[in-house]
Amino acid sequence: MSDGEKERDKNSDPEPNSQLERVRVQRCPECGSKRLVSDHRCAEIVCMNCGFVIAAKIADRGPEWRAFTSKQRAKRTRVGAPSTYTIHDKGLSTIIDWHDRDGRGKSLSYGQKAQMYRLRKWHRRIRVSDATERNLTFALSEMSRIGNHLNLPKNILETASVIYRKALKERVIRGRSIQGVTAAAIYLACRQCKLPRTLEEIAQASNMNKKEVGRNYRFLIKKLDCSVPPVKPSQWIARFSNYLEMQGKGEEIAHKILVAAKELRLTSGRAPLGVAAGACYIASVLSGEGRTQREVAEIAQVTEVTIRNRYKELVERLMFQISL
Repeated sequence: MSDGEKERDKNSDPEPNSQLERVRVQRCPECGSKRLVSDHRCAEIVCMNCGFVIAAKIADRGPEWRAFTSKQRAKRTRVGAPSTYTIHDKGLSTIIDWHDRDGRGKSLSYGQKAQMYRLRKWHRRIRVSDATERNLTFALSEMSRIGNHLNLPKNILETASVIYRKALKERVIRGRSIQGVTAAAIYLACRQCKLPRTLEEIAQASNMNKKEVGRNYRFLIKKLDCSVPPVKPSQWIARFSNYLEMQGKGEEIAHKILVAAKELRLTSGRAPLGVAAGACYIASVLSGEGRTQREVAEIAQVTEVTIRNRYKELVERLMFQISL
């Protein structure tokens, strides 16, 4: 077989992540076991015997909703893009195409083109009709801009959109800037979803003052009666390790240090950023990577004195022997 035929055969084969590959896989290529499980949360097919990931990033071609009865299925069935809270109309509106052609692809006459122009104009006006929808449209576009700037996942934007919609429905944002409430909703969503983001980062991405964002954040918690879990130092370890370019061994040591410190109640009453930064500094020394206190302080946005104090407390109570 020539090289061209091999290349064509290679291109004609289905992708390993396609739905056909998911149906075709019946046996693990590593151990030959037939005990395969589909992890829908991670979109993977995993062997239960050896843990080998056979296929990854499997596309779910079904709808985003679930139905348990035939009546419920008939009620929820529709066409189009999945519904989302990040769009003011939840993505369920229609758009008139700008091509002046009919269903058969033929061009419209002059009178029909003028009529379609008027229909597009009024459709655009009706889609955002009142002041509430205009407010929501601007706020959600601002959320998307901040999310793209900070590389936030989709669930954070969805949660922040729900929080802002709830605040708009309760009419508690009157007299406050849309940018400030939007930034506060994003920070509240990060706290609820346990995503490590500081108030300074949110304020800088939204071009707002830190005090203004913090004031709106406390206002939303009070008015909406939201439950915000406390920040744990372990949530910052992965981020600090990535910025410090530490290996997996150092990150594992930092997690073990925090577990031991939590059992001895060394984390209570201390700032999570300072405790996590101190644990990362100790882990870098123990793993032989040797990051300085100034480098860790710049990444964690704390002072070197804070890292030095947390470092001394952890070393004395956990009885480490570190030679610097």
